[in-house]
Amino acid sequence: MTDARVQEIPGLGGAPLHQRIRADIEGRIRSGAWPPGHRVPFETELMGQYGCARMTVSKAMAALVEAGLIVRRKRAGSFVARPRVHAPVLNIPDIQAEIEARGEAYAFRLLARAVREADGAAPGELELAAGGGLLALDGVHDADGRPFALERRLVSLKAAPDIEAADFSQETPGAWLLEHVAWTEAESRISAINADAEVARLLALDEGAACLVVDRRTWREGRGVTRVRQVFPGEAYDLVARFGPRV
Repeated sequence: MTDARVQEIPGLGGAPLHQRIRADIEGRIRSGAWPPGHRVPFETELMGQYGCARMTVSKAMAALVEAGLIVRRKRAGSFVARPRVHAPVLNIPDIQAEIEARGEAYAFRLLARAVREADGAAPGELELAAGGGLLALDGVHDADGRPFALERRLVSLKAAPDIEAADFSQETPGAWLLEHVAWTEAESRISAINADAEVARLLALDEGAACLVVDRRTWREGRGVTRVRQVFPGEAYDLVARFGPRV
């Protein structure tokens, strides 16, 4: 017998069963009954709950995945997706502010910190260092205790000498730079990658999972300040730009 909940959804009484199942599950997600990270019952469980064939359940689940409400994880099942953060392409997003605006607890974990010389074989490092040293910083931004973004940053000690002694237990490197070394020019490049073993481990993903990458450089009056790569799970982040017509 089909779950009575599906029959009670307003305006869907005559809709195909897979649409009613989708609407029922979506209602549970949007109401908060199934919060982000909640495991959705397996398709076999949903077949029993709704009294229908696997194809019907599969259609409903596929629609929920396409809508960004559910994510599938290899060997683990399906889970309610975390809300996406929408970041303006033309601005430098404040990850902490965006996570806290969603009502989630923010934390930054510094994984590695080292002062080193520029690697002449690495594109752009000699230009960034400008004859001085570089501060290399690796860290992870967390939202509600789950990895949200992996950050790998290089900072020119010529442009920001005081950062070498900065304490990142209370603020992130990005926040420190915005407070102490105002940038006058910035460049962002957006790409997509599949997580390698290290990225997958640090972001708690399956190896090969889709990730969004933001590579950003900033300058102050023509002098390089920092270069950072931020890697986000593809299910958690997107970038938005709004444009108007030329006048």
